[in-house]
Amino acid sequence: MSQVKQAPAGGRLSLSASLAFAAISLPLAALGLSVGVQLPPYFASQLGVSLAVVGGAFGLVRLMDIWLDPVIGLGMDRTRTRFGRYRVWMMAGAPVLIVSVYMLYNAPKGATLAYLVIWLLAMYLGQSIMGLSHSAWAAVLAKTYEQRSKIFGILTAVGVIGSLTALAIPILLEQTGVKDVNPIQAIGWFVMVMIPITLLIAVIPTPETISPDDGAHFKFSDYARLFARGNVIRVLAADLFVTLGPGWMAALYMFFFMNSRGFTQTGASLLLMVYIVAGFVGAPLTAALANRISKHRALILTTTLYSVGLGLLLFLPKGDFAWFVPAMAIEGALAAGFGVMIRAITADIGDELRLEGGREQIGLLYSLTAATSKLAGAFSIALTFNLLALFGYDPRGGAANTPEQLLVLDLAFIIGPIIFVMLAGACFIGYKLDAKTHAEIRRQLDERDGVSVNYDEAAVLEGLTAEPGQATVDRR
Repeated sequence: MSQVKQAPAGGRLSLSASLAFAAISLPLAALGLSVGVQLPPYFASQLGVSLAVVGGAFGLVRLMDIWLDPVIGLGMDRTRTRFGRYRVWMMAGAPVLIVSVYMLYNAPKGATLAYLVIWLLAMYLGQSIMGLSHSAWAAVLAKTYEQRSKIFGILTAVGVIGSLTALAIPILLEQTGVKDVNPIQAIGWFVMVMIPITLLIAVIPTPETISPDDGAHFKFSDYARLFARGNVIRVLAADLFVTLGPGWMAALYMFFFMNSRGFTQTGASLLLMVYIVAGFVGAPLTAALANRISKHRALILTTTLYSVGLGLLLFLPKGDFAWFVPAMAIEGALAAGFGVMIRAITADIGDELRLEGGREQIGLLYSLTAATSKLAGAFSIALTFNLLALFGYDPRGGAANTPEQLLVLDLAFIIGPIIFVMLAGACFIGYKLDAKTHAEIRRQLDERDGVSVNYDEAAVLEGLTAEPGQATVDRR
């Protein structure tokens, strides 16, 4: 009997069903944070892999991995099975991800460049398959702006819990006095165990429908045509810079806070927790601000304040939690805010493309933003680790680095992110797609689609604010 189920009326899922579907975000987010923040320093400081090899491996794999998302996305669009579309992709990606996580988190000392490249590439392949299919499935489950903002808000919240878990595991092991368990390997085992458990929780009860083809199969040439659009260039460049800045910081985070700022691994992890948790406040506040001053102005403001605050970190007393906790909370709130603005602006531009091009191209647009994020990931670790290696910085635990080498670490941690995040905001100077313009675009789209809508520009953000706007839809 077919496993493809009909969605509930209106495409709505109950809170419990949404939480079940979001469960897979737990291990995926934990892995994402760990790979970005914990794994590179682990290779360099505990396994004795040189900074150049670690940076080269991550950079090379990310450059190769950029091309995976468009291929996977096109494959998903054309998949038709009796079990559904996204369900089978998620199930297929799980074993790839589990095996590669095992090989990376249990890598041998002195692992070679070839070893890291092979298993990092396999890990990113599994991660892309599961992550893209999960996001695409969520977009199909939720039909309206209100439903989508809410379900993606739930996915984000569960993901934050996963990220915090990855940070909490080393702290708990240290505080409980467990000495014979490697904290990084423990995180790997947590991810490996949780992937199949949360996958079953997510895919078994969740309905999936497959709409009939509209006859428009996208080609790779469709990507090239998007680059002729000025607003597409804006959002892709901003997404690149806004990912590269925090990604650059993440690669150096543990080195900076432990070797330069004088915190223990536990202290550095707690500060990162503060940074992440602050996103729960920063996202809705920025959304509310955007409803008043427009999204692109809110983006420019948050990126500017973030860059100023980042520079002030160098002037805070070393090892002093009383100063660093509020500073990291503010930075985390601002980072979550400009992240939300980039996603919301991308959706607006997708509406503009659809109105002028006559067909839905949001999938193509989001595939391109995924590619820019991966490009940023390639540069963040490759550039920072090779820069430290160039100046002779020693990442091994207990190593005595010179004041000059620590100064290079400080400048590398601060200057790169400030420049990139400021560039992200600057991309939207002169941007014209404001609330009034977008409201008219939506009116024309709804008229063409035969939909009568009391449209509220805040709808795309209402799942992030305390008082959702009202939108009534009458499909004729």
